[in-house]
Amino acid sequence: MNTLSNFGRVAVAAVLTLLAGTGDFTYAASATDKRFPVNTFIGTQDDGNTFPGAVAPFGMIQLSPIGEHYAGWRYTDQKIRGFGHSFLSGAGCWEQGGQLSVLPVTGSIQAGGNFDTSKAGSFDHKSYGSRYTHDGEVGQAGYFKVRLTDYGGITAETTALTRAGAERYTFHQPNGRAHILVNLGQANERHSVVGSHLQVVDKHTLEGKIVTRSFCGGAQYTTWFRMEFDQDFRTHGIWNESGGTEASMQLSQQGDSKPHGAWLSFDLKPDQAVTAITAISHVDAEGARRNLQADGKSGGKLRSFDAMRKQAQDEWNKELASVRIEDGNNDDRTVFYTALYHALLQPLTGNDSDGRYRGYDDAIHTVDSGTYYEFFSLWDTYRAQNQLIALLRPERARDIAGSVLKIQEQAGWLPRWGYANFESNVMTGDPVTPFLVDLWRYGALSGKETAAYAALRQNAFGVPSFKLRSEGRAGNPQYLREGFVQYDKGFRAKGMDVDPHHGASASLEYAAADAALSYMAAALGEQADAALLRQRAQNWRKLWDKDAVDKELGFTGFPRPRLEDGSWFSELQGHYNPRAEHGFHEGTAWQYQWLVPQDVQKLFAAMGGREAAAKRLDAFFAFDQIEKNAYQTVRKDWVVGPYSYYNQYRYNPNNEPDLHVPWMYTLAGQPWKTSTVLRAAETLFSNAPNGVTGNDDLGTMSAWYIFSSLGIYPWMPGSGQFLLHAPKFAKVELDLGNGKTLSIVSKAAAPAAPTGSTGSTAVPLIRQAQWQGKPLSQVWLSWEQIQGGGKLVLDLSHDDKAKSWGSSVQALPPGPLDGH
Repeated sequence: MNTLSNFGRVAVAAVLTLLAGTGDFTYAASATDKRFPVNTFIGTQDDGNTFPGAVAPFGMIQLSPIGEHYAGWRYTDQKIRGFGHSFLSGAGCWEQGGQLSVLPVTGSIQAGGNFDTSKAGSFDHKSYGSRYTHDGEVGQAGYFKVRLTDYGGITAETTALTRAGAERYTFHQPNGRAHILVNLGQANERHSVVGSHLQVVDKHTLEGKIVTRSFCGGAQYTTWFRMEFDQDFRTHGIWNESGGTEASMQLSQQGDSKPHGAWLSFDLKPDQAVTAITAISHVDAEGARRNLQADGKSGGKLRSFDAMRKQAQDEWNKELASVRIEDGNNDDRTVFYTALYHALLQPLTGNDSDGRYRGYDDAIHTVDSGTYYEFFSLWDTYRAQNQLIALLRPERARDIAGSVLKIQEQAGWLPRWGYANFESNVMTGDPVTPFLVDLWRYGALSGKETAAYAALRQNAFGVPSFKLRSEGRAGNPQYLREGFVQYDKGFRAKGMDVDPHHGASASLEYAAADAALSYMAAALGEQADAALLRQRAQNWRKLWDKDAVDKELGFTGFPRPRLEDGSWFSELQGHYNPRAEHGFHEGTAWQYQWLVPQDVQKLFAAMGGREAAAKRLDAFFAFDQIEKNAYQTVRKDWVVGPYSYYNQYRYNPNNEPDLHVPWMYTLAGQPWKTSTVLRAAETLFSNAPNGVTGNDDLGTMSAWYIFSSLGIYPWMPGSGQFLLHAPKFAKVELDLGNGKTLSIVSKAAAPAAPTGSTGSTAVPLIRQAQWQGKPLSQVWLSWEQIQGGGKLVLDLSHDDKAKSWGSSVQALPPGPLDGH
């Protein structure tokens, strides 16, 4: 259809109303335990790229609708093409899953019928997809429900455990023609299916495999599946590029991205349902069978949909109950617990129930213990999500750290953005170093320190052979020799991205990673390495052009790309604009100038001192306007589009490179401004489809929101330092996974401006702090303090006297270069 259905017009109008800031377009979707409400539709609009369907914590399988959007689903999509069985939450690349597209339909399947077997186009899910209604839909942790309005009306429900999921389709007017279409040849909009294999095992079972080319032009990988129904199908047929044939084949293969699938026909009366239990594996067909046996059966029989749903939601309630908040209205609580939900979705379980997994050498391995994890969006997750998991789920953090080391062992190099069992080489810099060093600092590498350091040293001091798929630090030859990565758009890449294409930002990332690794080197007695790494951590200065100027605002001194011969990069006109994107990955010099967490005071000195740096921060955040109207300022003056990375000089809350910058105010002696900026940024997270700012990036933005709400934020990787700021809620309790509990109490806390407000409310600031009943003058706590559990009490006030807390240099945490 070229025009929107009535649903489509209503949905678009509602979203536009929300964007206008009226605040009256919200959703009430909660998990079984209403203390921990989750709305899985948050992030499904404006390229948040989350999915609304069912998944278990860190689950291997996800059952969710497929629409027109490349990530799988967008809240205003007019039709549901099918329910896929593989999704990522919040990733920005295309080709993100949706394999095994399943849709219930009615009508005749025959030559000249509703589904014309003489025409392969009849079995294109872009054509046969169904309209639906948002009325009565449910998006909870572990459960999804929607009513399809075509085909006589069909209610679709999904739920999921770790390796198997269930889908139940209730046909309200089957008219003796109830069918399930199982489409192997199509997935998400830009996810290419290379080939597929299908076998009808018996009258209630299908098996097969689907080979896809995935993630920003990445390598091929295979998903095996087994699907069993709770009743026999009366007839079945298979389609390919020639059309459909009924019950003539038990085995079918297809390649070259051609149509392929099966229809299964059931005898159903009105309001009767058919349930399918599906398990997947990235190992082989036997893995899918065993996964279905483990999660989808009991006593050799298929489990009921309701039994699986109860277990799924019980598991989620246990996960969500580990963080308990007091205060806050229903929207605040829903946004918080949905963020926690999104942060606990990945990385994904990679091993089958029998412990086998497919490694980066494409061989089959078996876990020694625990869980092997896949899908590591390290450029994103090293900044917040990694630390949240380590804080709340130390056992999982240990398995995650061990999985990354297994990748190095099997692939020959550490990953950057590991997709399934291959390195995608997406993004730049050296994210694996801060990621693993933080896990080491948090104890997740206990007993594996030597192997971990050897892998990290290999990465930091070398370059992988071109025979290896991994790029590693591709800019290391120039960086190790000259102290910077050259800006060279013609540098040969193994994938979509490579560091010299973004030499300036890669240099800054390398230097920060070197500083992080210096902590580990010193602790392990590698003093020569530690000294060299600390020296390299100062390489940010090699990029600092003291004469670079923002002509409109007058600020002087910015990071600037260097060419291979060491000369500064200039525009064709001969000048340099720090608002331009040249040499920076998904950002500009304005955003990347702050990516020096290891040497903050020297950075401030290069900007003219702490006071001058604070004025630059004020311009960066439009702070004067925030104080006048925070809600409108963050939507008007900050970088507002999910992909508006370039030609900008403001704070970009939609992307990772400057997520840490609000805390630069704290290090500049103005921690009260950190709290003010954070309350403003939090208004971008709401109980609505566009309630995530930018891509959620496998839980990164959600984890950032959690830390912002809690009042603690992980600072310099490897330091174990958490900076303090005013929390959002009056009281929060966190179970730390080691039998300890961290309690954060905010006395006299006032809520932030409500969602939809057109004005600003004064932000309560920290007047004084106590840790374990004793006065706390410093603006940070150590990992050891937090991990040991305890009580942090923050007295909040609107009084200007609160602006003096934590403002002295003595209140700041030491940096990795202090004293060296």
